[in-house]
Amino acid sequence: MGTLNASVAVKPPGSLAVERVERLSDADLADLAEATDAAIIEGGGFGWIEPQGRGALERHFRGVLLVPERELFVARLDGHVVGSALLVRPPRNNEAQAIAATLTHAYVAPYARGFGLARLMVAKVEERAAALGHRVINLDVRETQATAIALFESLGYQHWGTHPFYARVRGQTVAGRYYMKTLEPGRGRSTGALIEGG
Repeated sequence: MGTLNASVAVKPPGSLAVERVERLSDADLADLAEATDAAIIEGGGFGWIEPQGRGALERHFRGVLLVPERELFVARLDGHVVGSALLVRPPRNNEAQAIAATLTHAYVAPYARGFGLARLMVAKVEERAAALGHRVINLDVRETQATAIALFESLGYQHWGTHPFYARVRGQTVAGRYYMKTLEPGRGRSTGALIEGG
């Protein structure tokens, strides 16, 4: 998710990983706060517009871990947390929409892009959603986030609607794009792709 200058030698990473977490160490929280602020400053992947600082972000992520309907996934590069995503399940009293979950707040810090972590993170979230019994995964993104849009569309997400007054960013009204993807029961692969023979 991002471009690299071809004249700059980039050392390949030692290890890439994405995992669902139920608790975070102090070091992981610090890494996550740094990655989140970097993504916010770069303009993508999170609802905030201005960097929030370590204290506010650590409180935010500790709170996320307390909500039963939210599951936090973190991306690691060489052991350090460099991004995250949330899988949001409908509340228990919403049986009618239990078929669908939502992928939100997915981002990889700008300094950790280009290694496939975003793609891996989305796949892990999809697998978990399918394993929990969800058959649809939804997401929305600002229309200005072209890299994220390209990623989601390349992964089979279908654009089904646009909200013309989705967000206000630095005094400008920005439209939002809504996406969905059907999931194969238990595996996270697209049901549509299986039906079409893909």
